[in-house]
Amino acid sequence: MKVLKFGGTSVGSPERMKKLLDIINADERQIVVLSAVSGTTNSLVEIGQAYLAGDKPRAIELIKKLKDKYEIFIKELFAQPEYLLQGKEVIDYHFGLLSGLANDLFTTIEDKIILAQGELLSTTLYHVYLKEIGVPSVLLPALEFMKTDEDSEPIVDHITEKLTPLLEKHPDNKLFITQGYICRNFFGEIDNLRRGGSDYTASLIGAGIRSEEVQIWTDIDGMHNNDPRIVKGTKPIAQLSFDEAAELAYFGAKILHPQSVFPAQKYKIPVRLLNTNDSEKDQIKSIAAKDGITAIKIQSSRMLLAHGFLRRVFEVFERYKTSIDMITTSEVAVSLTIDDTTYLDEIKNELGHFGTVDIDEDHTIICVVGDFGAEKHGYAARVLEAVKHIPVRMISYGGSDHNMSVLVKSADKTEVLRSLHSRLF
Repeated sequence: MKVLKFGGTSVGSPERMKKLLDIINADERQIVVLSAVSGTTNSLVEIGQAYLAGDKPRAIELIKKLKDKYEIFIKELFAQPEYLLQGKEVIDYHFGLLSGLANDLFTTIEDKIILAQGELLSTTLYHVYLKEIGVPSVLLPALEFMKTDEDSEPIVDHITEKLTPLLEKHPDNKLFITQGYICRNFFGEIDNLRRGGSDYTASLIGAGIRSEEVQIWTDIDGMHNNDPRIVKGTKPIAQLSFDEAAELAYFGAKILHPQSVFPAQKYKIPVRLLNTNDSEKDQIKSIAAKDGITAIKIQSSRMLLAHGFLRRVFEVFERYKTSIDMITTSEVAVSLTIDDTTYLDEIKNELGHFGTVDIDEDHTIICVVGDFGAEKHGYAARVLEAVKHIPVRMISYGGSDHNMSVLVKSADKTEVLRSLHSRLF
């Protein structure tokens, strides 16, 4: 069985939703994972923010605005009155739920319920559309099999345990539809795999059922060797190793969710981004950028010849569940980066017990990915030569055979990407 994931742009209009069957083989057993219709998640975020701020009139206004879009959407999606009525019932139910939250105490739990509605809408509407055109399908509720543990990590064994019986109930059915992104957490509450998590969902399902392959379909022809939104003349990469794909995804290549390759890698399941061909070895393959980075420098003479210092620093970040991206050390200082500043003030206060703490915000990690084995030479020199005219805050090299990263001010991002592309490709 294959797993196919389609992003928000692939279901972004009734026309595009209808064209999914040009890709989906209805005669082949497969699970189709859908994201929310493009723009929907952003609107749901706004609605949740309005509720959290106590601005219920604003929330109701935003709900009406989004519902109006879906009213138009279903009129273009369905041709027969019977199925148009079913589509109307679907959106009335979900938007009624959103409006009903104005009557209750609103917390982050309700906010996650709001965020789940996008995928629930897209999958249900597509399921009804398939019924209208006579294509048999089964709608699989992701909330019945996708679950995370107390550390918000997905439980693959739970997916296997719960999803396998759901599939076995329909031995003659070929096409299954389910939601990306959404799940239940350790407490059974509706939650999500974070934004962009539909890729992760597809990979997790692939791992859970040991699928023959996972396909990630987007409107871009695979990963490019640089950011096509900024640099002209980029090219799609024919094939990447799991490690190379993970590096690119983590450092900003938007086609793939940062964590999505790991479940597939663990169970040796191929992941296809549209077309993949032959491997490209012994070369720099691509460049990606990750914005919203904050650099933290802790300087302390107590580091000198001291053991256990870094462990105590890392424990601060662990207490606040804040991941570290890059790290460099010297005899008396350690610099590191984070992309989640939710607890920045608390972290800074605790780190202040170790020494002087400096914070630099508005930075970007530029990640150069390729085949950088320890026996290779010249790659680091080429990268640094390309950025010699740009102030570089940090450099990370050697921690991976597939990645060299530099930290620069976000204002210099475009120049760095263009300079690297000019020198490396």
